[in-house]
Amino acid sequence: MLFGQSIFQSVLERLKQENEAAGETEAPATHRVSGFSTGLAFDVLEGVSAASQRVGQAYFDNLGAEPGIPEPSIEEPPRPAAEPEPVMPGHLARTSPEDIAAELAISIADTLQTLNEKRRTFAKANHPDSVAPPFRDNANRRMMIANLLIDEALRRLPR
Repeated sequence: MLFGQSIFQSVLERLKQENEAAGETEAPATHRVSGFSTGLAFDVLEGVSAASQRVGQAYFDNLGAEPGIPEPSIEEPPRPAAEPEPVMPGHLARTSPEDIAAELAISIADTLQTLNEKRRTFAKANHPDSVAPPFRDNANRRMMIANLLIDEALRRLPR
């Protein structure tokens, strides 16, 4: 540390001296890539690369044709067979509270454990994530009604 300077100022001075010493020994900067004897050239027409217009063919253009070997062609992958329309399960058509209450069969004898088990069983069969997308609204409606019925039964349980 120099006299009359803070530690911070002395560190800055030392870094400055090291940078000046390192700058003298470095090679001059060039705009060439080491190992290339020539610059890079691209076939550009009107600002658009020809290869960018044929992305799938660019790899084959660089292969070059060998005598006696036909040039490869790019084929479209086969399209998957059309999936059949999903059929709505019969229970998803029943969305009235009376139908769902009959399915749940909630009684006065049900306990907290039995009501929770009924909720899980009903959710396994009717959860919107487990049905086809066209039927999710019905499944969602059935789950909401079932949850309301079970929550009401839980609220009425004796404490």
